[in-house]
Amino acid sequence: MSAYMSAYMSDRKTGVWLAAVALTFGVSACRPAVERVAMGNGATGVAVGTDTIGPAAAGGAPASAFPAPSREVADIVAPRWTDEDDRDDAGEFATVARLARIRSGQAVADIGAGDGYYVARLSPLVGGAGVVYGQDIVPDYLALLQRRVERDRLANVKVVLGDEHDPRLPPASVDVALMIHMYHEISQPFALLWNLASSMKPGGTLVILDLERPTYGHGTPPALLDCELTRVGYRRRSFTRTGPEEYVTIYVAPTAGERPTPATITASLAARPCRAS
Repeated sequence: MSAYMSAYMSDRKTGVWLAAVALTFGVSACRPAVERVAMGNGATGVAVGTDTIGPAAAGGAPASAFPAPSREVADIVAPRWTDEDDRDDAGEFATVARLARIRSGQAVADIGAGDGYYVARLSPLVGGAGVVYGQDIVPDYLALLQRRVERDRLANVKVVLGDEHDPRLPPASVDVALMIHMYHEISQPFALLWNLASSMKPGGTLVILDLERPTYGHGTPPALLDCELTRVGYRRRSFTRTGPEEYVTIYVAPTAGERPTPATITASLAARPCRAS
């Protein structure tokens, strides 16, 4: 078993490794100064040094139009999953990029980008003709990401502040969206997925990497995931096991005509909720 696999399988019942990850990265010790600023029209941004990071698009449907999930939501605890060298040694990014069919010239959004493990590797892959949206809802993580973008001169990267219910990405702009080890942390999945669909190009895909364990244990059972996504009109294209508990699943986002209305989603979930078991 690789060091990467051992890291997430040890202490899986107590989640001790999550606290260790947060301490290892020393987020509070290394982050730049961050403050929220008004951007007009009710939007807010994050001031990082001399830069202001905000949403890339106006807000979509409100969270109040959708029901909350019928399962526990995991806490957001750290800006990255585990050590980057271990992830590279395990071939994580290469595997996801291959399954997602990411190529030069595409627009790729990393939802919940943290401090930028995927963003840094996506940038050269999509090249100068492409764009990478590094999106997160945690200002401190965006500060770390912005510093990395500036340090590594990632000219094709746009850092985006999103909401819990809305990624706030430009409409019809994204070829591939990634959710890496974070779906279980989404508190408003139906609203987020509905609004994300507005940002996807026709035929655009959502790629999710997660663990097959309960959401409170920082994973998502595949059947639960499939239930939540299909209620919003997403169609599963593939499912690939990449480790003892790990999987990568890919969904095609619905078009505006295929996507059910918020009222239809709410009624469907009231009749048959998506439950963890």
